[in-house]
Amino acid sequence: MTIRVLIADDQVMIRDGLAALLSSDPGIEVIGQAGNGREAVEMARRLDPDVIVMDIRMPEMDGLAATAELIGDPPPDADDVDPAAAHPKVLILTTFDLDEYVYEALGAGASGFLLKDASAADLVNGVRVVAAGDALLAPSITRRLIGDFARRRRHQRPSPKATAGLTPRELDVLRLIARGLSNAEIAAELVLAEQTVKTHVGHVLTKLALRDRTQAVVFAYENGLVG
Repeated sequence: MTIRVLIADDQVMIRDGLAALLSSDPGIEVIGQAGNGREAVEMARRLDPDVIVMDIRMPEMDGLAATAELIGDPPPDADDVDPAAAHPKVLILTTFDLDEYVYEALGAGASGFLLKDASAADLVNGVRVVAAGDALLAPSITRRLIGDFARRRRHQRPSPKATAGLTPRELDVLRLIARGLSNAEIAAELVLAEQTVKTHVGHVLTKLALRDRTQAVVFAYENGLVG
């Protein structure tokens, strides 16, 4: 299935370059370009992309605010659509690697965060990863940042009872998600079929009312499931 991508960046040359790069992949279609966050929100609602490659610093509305607005939108036909699948995935792409931007991007609902010095292959892979529902952080953005992000929200820490509904195997899967493992890697670690792992991941997200794997990582750190 072709991944439909919207690019949001206030610099025309960067937008055009990203569009050319992504369009060179036969599995990706660039369906639009936005020059600011407000335009990105409007175009996303109209074009329904699978992934938005979003810059942070843009006029009128920055990428973090645009992400928060899009992810916070009630999905169309909300009663019949899985909320995790109804919203576009947002891949933040920026020149800034300041911790605060990472925290805000995760808090706004972004599924991935890459720096603009990433390679072309990393960008294409990033689009594919977030489109598949996985979380993606640039190599320079370590688990320390996720853990610190979770500690900053310690006052919102859920009750330990929140994990009571998970089976021991689902807890194992959640811990491995938090360590950054893919479904294939989790399958190898637990000696399970990859499809079985995918089922466990779906159960974890549903039982904990989490939107995606990014939220699962933060949840695991908040609840002390990983160190």
